[in-house]
Amino acid sequence: MSHLIEAYLDIETTGLSPSDCEITVVGIHLCNGDEAKCVQLVGNDITSKSILEALKGVDIIYTYNGQQFDLPFIHRRVGINLAEIFSHHDLMYDCWKNNLYGGFKVVERQLGIARALTEMNGYQAVRLWWRYVESFDLDALNALLAYNKEDVVNLRILKERLL
Repeated sequence: MSHLIEAYLDIETTGLSPSDCEITVVGIHLCNGDEAKCVQLVGNDITSKSILEALKGVDIIYTYNGQQFDLPFIHRRVGINLAEIFSHHDLMYDCWKNNLYGGFKVVERQLGIARALTEMNGYQAVRLWWRYVESFDLDALNALLAYNKEDVVNLRILKERLL
């Protein structure tokens, strides 16, 4: 039996506005049956070509609030409309159907989904990026990537709890 190849996608950015903010990380957790791997594109490596290459063979993309944020941000900054190319499922709406409201971290706590980096949030992610850019602080970059990886891995756990 062949499996659907699933991608769990989350981006980190320098802010909320695609017109004047950049994408700093595109995290993709690829799952094919029992096989899973994480792809993270950073900074100048984030191109339409690299994103499409990372998503090659994917049947469905899962996000949290991706319909409103991640996919339009990618479309505006990188020029590809992933919602037109791939089947997309925004788990936020499944959360709403189950009376789970708030951001992804709030929903994780309500469902008891564990997170190692409990103190991290989007604001700190932006600060880590600038520490990396301004002083080539690799610890800051590694912390940002660890945060993003937890997001995409936990998206799969969220999907399995909901669906």
